[in-house]
Order: sequence, then C-alpha cells, then structure tokens
Amino acid sequence: MPRGDLSASIQDYLKEIYKLGAAGERVSTTALAGRQQVSAASASAMVKKLAALGLAEHAPYHGVVLTHAGEQVALEVIRHHRLLELYLAETLGIGVEEVHDEADRLEHVLSEELENRIDKALGFPTHDPHGDPIPNAQLEWPTEKSG
Repeated sequence: MPRGDLSASIQDYLKEIYKLGAAGERVSTTALAGRQQVSAASASAMVKKLAALGLAEHAPYHGVVLTHAGEQVALEVIRHHRLLELYLAETLGIGVEEVHDEADRLEHVLSEELENRIDKALGFPTHDPHGDPIPNAQLEWPTEKSG
C-alpha cells in the first residue's frame, strides 16, 4: 500500500509503533496511546484499523507488531522526517531545536521526487542534525555513524 494513500494519523502511528518496537518487541496499546497522547481506546481502535489494512498484527493483551508492509511505511516516514530536518537546518538555517515540528508537518506530503532531490542536494546523508540515522533510499539503516 503506497504511503500516499494513508492518512497522516496512520503514518504517525506506524512510525511510533516502529520506534517503540525497535528491539523487536511487541508494543502495548497503552505505551502507544501514551506516545500518541490519545486514550487507550483511541489507540486500540487505530491498531485494529492497522491490522485490517495489513500493516500490523495485533493480539489482544499481547500488543502489536508491524507487518513488513507497515514497517516499510514507517521507515519511509522516518526517512522523510530526518531528511527534512537536515534540509531545514543546513539549507534554510532553521535552528536544530525548531526543525522537528516543521518536519512533522511536512513528512506526510513530501513527494518521492522531492525526497530524492533533497537527498542528492545534501550529498546522500546518513544522519540528521540530531545525530539520528537516516534510512537510505532502499530503506536500509546506515552501518556506521558519520562525522
């Protein structure tokens, strides 16, 4: 399922499930609700929707884990976010402390063409201005920290 067909809310949930479950663990809806700043009922409803879309697998009382498709969307959103943070900081001179909120707004609407142009203009970076890794165009994590 293309990322563009998914709402910003769905993309945000996938990104947070990915981050919370980075160690390969299932993510509780309580932890997800806390991260998304919503009620447990809202998080549970979204998890059910993600499962229906084939983006996550959910076992009641055992948490949620992303499917391969869900993980790919999450990585794409993370890539967009971190490329945007770096672009805003380096090219537009926006302070590192300010780039996160702007990137949060823009990550959902960035086209693949503009993503590729930003990536190339920045010299195919491996880390954002906070030092966090940026997945490459194949959605793979860099193997070592730059700088």
